[in-house]
Amino acid sequence: MIFTKLILNKVVIRLQMLHILALVFLLTPRTAFGQDTTLNKYGLWVISSTSILQKTINVNTNKSMIDIKKYIPTIVLDLRYATTNNFMKTKLYPNINYTFLRKPAAKALKKVQTELNKKGLGVKIFDAYRPYSVTEKMWEPIKDDRYAADPKKGSGHNRGVAVDVTIINVKTGEEINMGTGFDNFSDTAHGDFNNLPLLVLQNRLLLKSTMENYGFKVLDTEWWHFYLPNAKEYELLDVPFKKLKSIRKSID
Repeated sequence: MIFTKLILNKVVIRLQMLHILALVFLLTPRTAFGQDTTLNKYGLWVISSTSILQKTINVNTNKSMIDIKKYIPTIVLDLRYATTNNFMKTKLYPNINYTFLRKPAAKALKKVQTELNKKGLGVKIFDAYRPYSVTEKMWEPIKDDRYAADPKKGSGHNRGVAVDVTIINVKTGEEINMGTGFDNFSDTAHGDFNNLPLLVLQNRLLLKSTMENYGFKVLDTEWWHFYLPNAKEYELLDVPFKKLKSIRKSID
């Protein structure tokens, strides 16, 4: 009987300690980073302040937001959401010719570019960092999480670790044939859709295997969408593009 009580007491103490640790974990971001810690209507913490973002980078330099065009000058940008050439048929970004990724994603993409360049090929980016407020706008007409990120969860784009890409011929600048265009919301764009010409299947495999060689994973329903699997280690952001240029960063 005494032995049983001792065991129960130990279990209770352990549960109490785990409860305290959980509370500390939940409260740390809200107390460490100041006032920009209000949860949104979905219970998510979305950083909209450059000063708060800078504090997270000071703690972990992997959270640096890297200007991709400056870091990989040979990369081609075709930022569709800065134009009307997208499924929303409206500009969702300002007129920009630059975009961002977190440091690990930027470094991985540079390795992809280097490998493809050896074959006379290169990367074209359709989208990288996407402010959270844009994700909310995109969700409204689609409301299908196969093709648009649900704001209740946020997107890898909002965290700066997802990128939408294709492959181009460096000499001509033309995209190689992937069977569909960007933001094609049909089964034909799915990774397991095989009723395609052999050349298209080979091109998709080349993109997928090269990206995966450097740590990216592909979204099953979009051949162009790649992300780092540890996305939740990075906070959701709603910082305007222009303000990101003022953030101190580390690429070492």
